Amino acid sequence: MRAVVQRVDGASVVVDGVVVGEILGEGLCVLVGVTHEDTEAKAAQLARKLWSLRILDEEKSCSDVGAPLLVISQFTLYGDARKGRRPTWNAAAPGPVAEPLVDEVVTQLRALGAEVATGRFGADMKVSLTNNGPFTVLLEV
Repeated sequence: MRAVVQRVDGASVVVDGVVVGEILGEGLCVLVGVTHEDTEAKAAQLARKLWSLRILDEEKSCSDVGAPLLVISQFTLYGDARKGRRPTWNAAAPGPVAEPLVDEVVTQLRALGAEVATGRFGADMKVSLTNNGPFTVLLEV
């Protein structure tokens, strides 16, 4: 499981002109990619890591300050463009495998006490955010 984590000062996701997920103020925007070998245990591990990652102001975590997270599925994180001019998506898990695992990350975060907004799996999403720093981290579990 792979995640691109951005420290933000607000972020939102729009689908068909409608805001489907939004966080206000300091928090994290998290793009989550799933590969074939990922499991519910890895989803729980990623959730714990996101909740406790100390990348907010003054080296605080979301759990320290109650900051919200916006979690968005992103199969393109497993794109491979090393050969040719067009990426391959072979390493990305198909929707029926990936969607429940992205949902599990969200479920686990909420069980930890996090406020979590989401995108819509498989939709054409427009993501807007203000990257604070800029600060972006790649996580793999």
